[in-house]
Amino acid sequence: MSGTNSPEAVKKLLENMQSDLRALSLECKKKFPPVKEAAESGIIKVKTIAARNTEILAVMNADMSGNAMPALKENSSEVVQPFLMGCGTKEPKITQLCLAAIQRLMSHEVVSETAAGNIINMLWQLMENSLEELKLLQTVLVLLTTNTVVHDEALSKAIVLCFRLHFTKDNITNNTAAATVRQVVTVVFERMVAEDEHSDIEPPVLIQGNSNRRSVSTLKPCAKDAYMLFQDLCQLVNADAPYWLVGMTEMTRTFGLELLESVLNDFPQVFLQHQEFSFLLKERVCPLVIKLFSPNIKFRQGSSTSSSPAPVEKPYFPICMRLLRVVSVLIKQFYSLLVTECEIFLSLLVKFLDADKPQWLRAVAVESIHRLCVQPHLLRSFCQSYDMKQHSTKVFRDIVNALGSFIQSLFLVPPTGNPAASNQAGNNNAGGPVSAPASSGMVGIGGGVTLLPAFEYRGTWIPILTITVQGSAKATYLEMLDKVEPPTIPEGYAMSVAFHCLLDLVRGITTMIEGELGEAETECPAVVEEARSESSEQRDVQSVSDPADKETVSRAVWEEMVSACWCGLLAALSLLLDASTDEAATENILKAELTMAALCGRLGLVTSRDAFITAICKGSLPPHYALTVLNATTAATLSNKSYSIQGHSVMMISPSSESHQQVVAVGQPLAVQPQGTVMLTSKNIQCMRTLLNLAHCHGAVLGTSWQLVLATLQHLVWILGLKPSGGGALKPGRAVEGPSTVLTTAVMTDLPVISNILSRLFESSQYLDDVSLHHLINALCSLSLEAMDMAYGNNKEPSLFAVAKLLETGLVNMHRIEILWRPLTGHLLEKVCQHPNSRMREWGAEALTSLIKAGLTFNHEPPLTQNQRLQLLLLNPLKEMSSINHPDIRLKQLECVLQILQSQGDSLGPGWPLVLGVMGAIRNDQGESLIRTAFQCLQLVVTDFLPTMPCSCLQIVVDVAGSFGLHNQELNISLTSIGLLWNISDYFFQRGETIEKELNKEEAAQQKQAEEKGVSLNRPFHPAPPFDCLWLCLYAKLGELCVDPRPAVRKSAGQTLFSTIGAHGTLLQHSTWHTVIWKVLFHLLDRVRESSTTADKEKIESGGGNILIHHSRDTAEKQWAETWVLTLAGVARIFNTRRYLLQPLGDFSRAWDVLLDHIQSAALSKNNEVSLAALKSFQEILQLVSPVRDSEKPETPPVVNVPVPVLIGNISGPGLNRSFVRTDSIGDKLGRYSAEPPVVTDELEDLNLWWAAWNTWYKIGSESTKPPVTFDKLTFIPSQPFLTALIQIFPALYQHIKAGFNMDDLHKLGVILHSAVSVPISSDASPFILPSYTEAVLTSLQEAVLTALDVLQKAICVGPENMQIMYPAIFDQLLAFVEFSCKPPQYGQLETKHIANAKYNQAEWVALNYVPFAERSLEVVVDLYQKTACHKAVVNEKVLQNVIKTLRVPLGLKYSCPSESTWKLAVASLLKVLSIGLPVARQHASSGKFDSMWPELASTLEDFLFTKSIPPDNLSIQEFQRNESIDVEVVQLISAEILPYANLIPKAFVGQMMTMLNRGSIHSQSPSFTEAEIDIRLREEFSKMCFETLLQFSFSNKVTTPQEGYISRMALTVLLKRSQDVLHRYIEDERLSGKCPLPRQQVTEIIFVLKAVSTLIDSLKKTQPENVDGNTWAQVIALYPTLVECITCSSSEVCSALKEALVPFKDFMQPPASKVQNGES
Repeated sequence: MSGTNSPEAVKKLLENMQSDLRALSLECKKKFPPVKEAAESGIIKVKTIAARNTEILAVMNADMSGNAMPALKENSSEVVQPFLMGCGTKEPKITQLCLAAIQRLMSHEVVSETAAGNIINMLWQLMENSLEELKLLQTVLVLLTTNTVVHDEALSKAIVLCFRLHFTKDNITNNTAAATVRQVVTVVFERMVAEDEHSDIEPPVLIQGNSNRRSVSTLKPCAKDAYMLFQDLCQLVNADAPYWLVGMTEMTRTFGLELLESVLNDFPQVFLQHQEFSFLLKERVCPLVIKLFSPNIKFRQGSSTSSSPAPVEKPYFPICMRLLRVVSVLIKQFYSLLVTECEIFLSLLVKFLDADKPQWLRAVAVESIHRLCVQPHLLRSFCQSYDMKQHSTKVFRDIVNALGSFIQSLFLVPPTGNPAASNQAGNNNAGGPVSAPASSGMVGIGGGVTLLPAFEYRGTWIPILTITVQGSAKATYLEMLDKVEPPTIPEGYAMSVAFHCLLDLVRGITTMIEGELGEAETECPAVVEEARSESSEQRDVQSVSDPADKETVSRAVWEEMVSACWCGLLAALSLLLDASTDEAATENILKAELTMAALCGRLGLVTSRDAFITAICKGSLPPHYALTVLNATTAATLSNKSYSIQGHSVMMISPSSESHQQVVAVGQPLAVQPQGTVMLTSKNIQCMRTLLNLAHCHGAVLGTSWQLVLATLQHLVWILGLKPSGGGALKPGRAVEGPSTVLTTAVMTDLPVISNILSRLFESSQYLDDVSLHHLINALCSLSLEAMDMAYGNNKEPSLFAVAKLLETGLVNMHRIEILWRPLTGHLLEKVCQHPNSRMREWGAEALTSLIKAGLTFNHEPPLTQNQRLQLLLLNPLKEMSSINHPDIRLKQLECVLQILQSQGDSLGPGWPLVLGVMGAIRNDQGESLIRTAFQCLQLVVTDFLPTMPCSCLQIVVDVAGSFGLHNQELNISLTSIGLLWNISDYFFQRGETIEKELNKEEAAQQKQAEEKGVSLNRPFHPAPPFDCLWLCLYAKLGELCVDPRPAVRKSAGQTLFSTIGAHGTLLQHSTWHTVIWKVLFHLLDRVRESSTTADKEKIESGGGNILIHHSRDTAEKQWAETWVLTLAGVARIFNTRRYLLQPLGDFSRAWDVLLDHIQSAALSKNNEVSLAALKSFQEILQLVSPVRDSEKPETPPVVNVPVPVLIGNISGPGLNRSFVRTDSIGDKLGRYSAEPPVVTDELEDLNLWWAAWNTWYKIGSESTKPPVTFDKLTFIPSQPFLTALIQIFPALYQHIKAGFNMDDLHKLGVILHSAVSVPISSDASPFILPSYTEAVLTSLQEAVLTALDVLQKAICVGPENMQIMYPAIFDQLLAFVEFSCKPPQYGQLETKHIANAKYNQAEWVALNYVPFAERSLEVVVDLYQKTACHKAVVNEKVLQNVIKTLRVPLGLKYSCPSESTWKLAVASLLKVLSIGLPVARQHASSGKFDSMWPELASTLEDFLFTKSIPPDNLSIQEFQRNESIDVEVVQLISAEILPYANLIPKAFVGQMMTMLNRGSIHSQSPSFTEAEIDIRLREEFSKMCFETLLQFSFSNKVTTPQEGYISRMALTVLLKRSQDVLHRYIEDERLSGKCPLPRQQVTEIIFVLKAVSTLIDSLKKTQPENVDGNTWAQVIALYPTLVECITCSSSEVCSALKEALVPFKDFMQPPASKVQNGES
């Protein structure tokens, strides 16, 4: 515009107009004056306008273009008038001049509406006159294009004018008019568009409600024109009269369709924005198209016309082709308006592909479809509008399926002239299963491959033509607008177009969807996941607001699109793939399948994805091979290879057997029983590469189809003979396979490439997302399972593809190993490593250990040291390998551990527990080599790594070391491991503080965690402090080893345990000792006790190998005995040395009881070694001084009031470099500061403990000494050392309990002492225990017994009064022992032999010589009695009587006593006792306490003095005299201690004494004596003594009490009676003996009697008469006649004595008067 409006342009226009007018005026000057005049007046008009214009220019001096133009326009009618008149002249020259001038005016837009109308009318006239036709067209064009003044009728007239010119006879005019019409139509619509743009009003919303076609009042002018024009075009095509284009004479349908097409194509917005237009579209255009299509629809090729009544109109190519073009535009541009109509159109298109339509129709239809196929967005709309609506045709699906069927039908076109085949072709309904008979195989042999790219299938050969650039649908036949007859279609054209349709369809859909997917994912990545999980429901797109919803809706559409088309695509592509003989075509097909597979994968459409992948997989494998493998692999996913999609069944095409491909490889199939060989063609290899490509690029979406892919690859790899090498890469390895594999050089060069791609494929797994990676791993695992199944039961080389690739995948994904570690290692562990095939297993272990080592050395981010979880995860499988029993796997595992230790030992950190767990998991039955290797690892750990591992792992080290101790494969390992435990304990000790701190820190952290979770902390020995727990675990481990079945281990462990507790126990917290005692020591004691008591008593011949076993250890029982001894001693020692620590613990007394119980059960065990040791331990724990306590440990136990112990030097344990001074209480601390040494007291505060000890002692004593009920060879009788030790314990124990020791206890003690002494000795032990029988020595046991009693009596002596009532009991006890002298004790029913008769080699029991013991006891009794005679208890309890009663036995036996010394000692003792006791008895005479003693004493004296036992024959005279003197001593005692005190003594007793003296004073002889003997045997001295005593008591002249008198009288009576007896006997004997002299003693006796008589009478005289009883006198006088009779005796000695006796009788010649008087009275 600016060009025509600039001042220069205006000026020029004005000048030009003037010159035009002048020229016109000149031309018409002659012929047409009116014209000339008009021209001249026009010039004036123009000049005026020009002048006005220049003035303004001068004034304004500016661009005032705006002034001349309107002036011109206002006056245009006048200015134009001359020119119009000029045209009216019909003179060609003038007309041309005028038209040119008019055009100039028009081009400067200075024509008014009226002027334009006039111009058009003038043009119409010219047209009707057929003048200047081309110029007319040009003028109309300029008029309509330069401005918008022409409207309505004028416009329609102009357009009709052009149409009319199109139908002239002249070709040039025709064509020019056609072009003009097209341009004019375009202009009309462009005006409308421009008009819309100028008005700022929003375009009206589309409403399809207006049914009145005339209602155009709402339209603006240009729009109205356009509307009228378009409406008439429809009328015309429909062969109806136009409404607006008045004056049309003729019209062709083809031209009309072309115009309609161009308008629709160029101005879609007009129809979309104006409802009037859209109404036209719906109401006019669509019905029109459908109507015009009808001949094509009804037409069937080859059907006879007779079948239908009316002849069917044949399709007409030009119209049909143009209709298809219109349809294409309608669908492309107005799809949204014409949903229903498009559905019809599309259905038609699909129908046109049917096999019974003409070839050209099918070709154009395919081209039309191709046009749609390159518009993915359009396809998407179809899918949304039809396929996704419930009751609608599945248009999109049908299109794809139709293409598929189309392609199939092309292959099935029968050779011409074969009606059967044509018939069959007709029956092939779209998408039906293809079941043509396979033609005989013409296998293309190398070199015979067809050069031309083509498809060949079952004998049908179709060339492939290059028809289009990919992605653009450049049609050939749709563009043939000039053709009237249908063209001939070259062979292969339709197939090629259909093929490209498929490729473009795939390419378009995938590109579109993937693009949108990409956008969606960038828009809201978080939402994608949700959307994926949502079901694809249809939603109303209008309501979508937020991106997530939008995404869901889009996703639903994408999914529907894919679901609709995949079946058809797959069927078609598979067929084409199978038929393709061209590498490029194959590549395209494979690429399409690959992209579809990837798309389905991205959308998560599993079935379809798997189907495409299956197709590629099948293509990769040899023809019939594929089926078996893939059916096996994917049986789950794709049940029978036929997909039923919405009623259409589509069959997967199996590759046909005839392959037109070069065979490039022959190999063995991978099967359990391979039969024969299989061949791979180059197409197989091509497919394989696609497969690799798919896996490589789209691994992320393969999901479960990895299984298909990998299974196929595995088989291919196997056929090609690739084998795994280190790191899992596959390398060509031929040697193994033998002759069955043949590879061409082509493949040989390919193999490294393939192997490389394979490796790269798994390397690229590092770029997969986590989920996909998991799918890959799962697939490899299931593949591996399959390979394993095949490898079962045969030792054939297994397929290691999967294992190798698992390893490779693991290695490249180290950076995120966490996410795949579990499935990966889980599979290798649970399946591969446990496989029976050793090669398989070996690879599994190799892969697993390589992964673990790689994982540990990999440079993780953050490093492993900071990512404990990962480290543990990596090490876990190593631990899990422990559950596998195959030794080869375990060896690999341990080697791996060793390598890890050597390379990574310092940085294992939290991984230690797992590593240690591996060593610890080696079991006994796993063979020596494994155990050795594992132990090697452990030794390495203990020697090098203890300081570097977290302290929390030390406990595990202890456990593991302990477990090696328990292995019984190799004794040395067990013993060494105990050594390791000692080393570990030393390490604990040296690094104690550090370890303690670290453990406490860790404990605190764990505690906190536990509290947060609300659970309690669970660890062994809780709640002891962690460091103590460590020690406790160590102790517990050693404790376990202490009960190992092997004695050597037990011994070593026991020594180590007690040494450790001894050396390092002081490090423990005070409270932990509780656990040590209960959980470690007592637990151990329990187990040892149990094992010992149940141990086998069978003899063990030798200790394995050639070790000889000492007889003291030749049964399990004896070996266990040693352990028991060791353990008990150790525990007792701890109790003793650590009592200061243990005592303050709350339940020391309970512990004490348990310990005592153990001591008791050990002491009562039927094993001398154990029982004796038990007592030693008992002695040890009763030790009197308690050690002192460590002042360095801050936590002293609560101060207990314990008497201050003595400081026993500095105690230092092995390996300790500090001494410990221990304090126990405040007193102790004071003690250290005071100058005096602390007081030593051995008294423990807690009496209960001692009483418990006493009870135990009592139980041991009573049980062990209780005689068994029956005896046989095996009866157990306690040994002497045992009993001795037992009794020796008592004195010490008694010191602690004496305060509460009462009679009951004393009684219990007595029972034990008595029983202990009664126990016999076995004959083989007697020589060691007994002195020779003749020596009177006590055994140590007897010594101990006496010592015990001695202690007791001394204690009583100094004890309080109430203790002294125990004296009698002690006497009883001692007296019981005294009785042993004559009557050894019985031990149950046991027969004991006298020692002299025992044979040493027999198991006999020997009674001890009890005499020395009894005698010693007697001495003790006497001693004790001397001290205690006056004690009330002693008096009350008739001790004296008991003593006498006891002594009566030996005294009565006298010579019959086992030992002579006994009775002598008894007499001596009796004398001593009586000398003390009788005065006491006299003192208590009145109380009657001794009444029963007197008769006892009388009997005793009588039994002794007149014993029934005969002196031994070999008794010497000196000995006899010595014995007699003893008897004399007794009589002296009677005379000194008894008779003088007769008044205090019972009469009966005195009488007995007198009778006894009487009896003694008469010689009693035994008739058996020989003369010689009688001499000695008569106890002259004794008799004399008796008699003198009798006499002495007859002279009591100082009678002070009636009692005394009584004694005298008794004595006299006795004496007189005695004398009478002696005299009588003598006379008798004298008379009988005749001349023989009487025995010496008898003579002595008679002399003695005679002297006594004289003495008696003498003393009677001196006595006061009233003191002498009348009876006495009578008795004396009665003697006289007897005396007289003696006169005859022959012995001179007797005679002189008789003389002396008779002389005193002279005094009786005259009885005194008083007597007479008395007598008289």
